[in-house]
Amino acid sequence: MAAIVEAAAQVFERHGYAAGTTNRIAQRAGVSIGSLYQYFPNKDAILVALIERHVEEGESALAPLMTQLGERPSPPVGEALERIVQSMLELHSKRPTLHRVLFEEAPRPPRLRARLERIFERASAALADYLASSSEVAVADPRLAAEVVIQSIEAITHGLVIHPRAQIAPEAYARETVTMLERYLTRPGV
Repeated sequence: MAAIVEAAAQVFERHGYAAGTTNRIAQRAGVSIGSLYQYFPNKDAILVALIERHVEEGESALAPLMTQLGERPSPPVGEALERIVQSMLELHSKRPTLHRVLFEEAPRPPRLRARLERIFERASAALADYLASSSEVAVADPRLAAEVVIQSIEAITHGLVIHPRAQIAPEAYARETVTMLERYLTRPGV
């Protein structure tokens, strides 16, 4: 089954979602089409398994960071943001072409959307607790600020990796993202 999922990743990277047929996936995996269908009823089922694998990688990357935010002494806001941004850049840049296919071309079934929402909620709650306990943070609503921060980092790193700008290094975007969010969180009345 893992060989089929990895073969699908390679096929989707090369051909995109629409042209990534089960025949191509089976051929790439070195299995018959019948064997593929024993594990997966259709291409979408393979896609969901592939996205779930990616989501698990993301959860594994973020979990230690969210735990560190709750430790005492907590890291300074800038350092915490740097860790989160860097972690998301690393996650998204592993296979940018595949990432684009998974999150821009392919459908997202309700079960997967619900899982992504649960991850977002957990990350937002952990970050909100950190923000509420930090003496540096000056936002009025730590929960709302946490959601803004998480969504901003996700959107910026996702877009940067999938649609890179040749004239600007990813590290420059990462620094600017941290600067923007740190100012948002630490300036009173913002």
